[in-house]
Amino acid sequence: MRLNKTLLALAISTLMLSACSDTDEKDTSLTDGSLNETSGINDASTSGLNKGSGMNGSELNGSGMNGMSGNGDYASTLGPEFNDPNNPLSKRTVYFMLDSSEVMPDFIPVIAAHAQYLIANPGQKITLEGNGDERGSREYNIALGEQRAKSVSSMMKIKGVSDNQLNIVSYGEEKPVAFGSDESAWEQNRRVEIVYQPK
Repeated sequence: MRLNKTLLALAISTLMLSACSDTDEKDTSLTDGSLNETSGINDASTSGLNKGSGMNGSELNGSGMNGMSGNGDYASTLGPEFNDPNNPLSKRTVYFMLDSSEVMPDFIPVIAAHAQYLIANPGQKITLEGNGDERGSREYNIALGEQRAKSVSSMMKIKGVSDNQLNIVSYGEEKPVAFGSDESAWEQNRRVEIVYQPK
């Protein structure tokens, strides 16, 4: 019986000391301001985002994510010819003049190379993403981006690419690669991107 009372007294003492210890720690940290609901959150959430460590436009737009570009293009995973700067398959952007959907002569070999690849690989599909610069109405730029994509699509079909290998989408002015309101930015945004899809 005495042993039980002694054990009970020890257990109660241990619980009280433990409770006091927890209370002391919280009280101390609360009074010195080191523990509050936002201190841990602020440290973790803002350090990476505000400093922008490693996140810039080239990484968002370029390759580097498992061999894919930021727009979901799987071309760099298809073969070394897609990464060889001397091979026209490495070029997957067709640029246009202002208010035009006519393919410029410089880009005909690029379109022909992609068409030839698609003919040789009938299971491969691509999306032609038409874009425009910021000038003009939203509706106009959507229509112009679509027309640009259709121009590239038509050239590929003439070469022999199947309809079911080609998808067309227009982003209008909604997906610029260059931000700015000058000719340098605008000429980079007037484009069709040839985006390879997973098989």
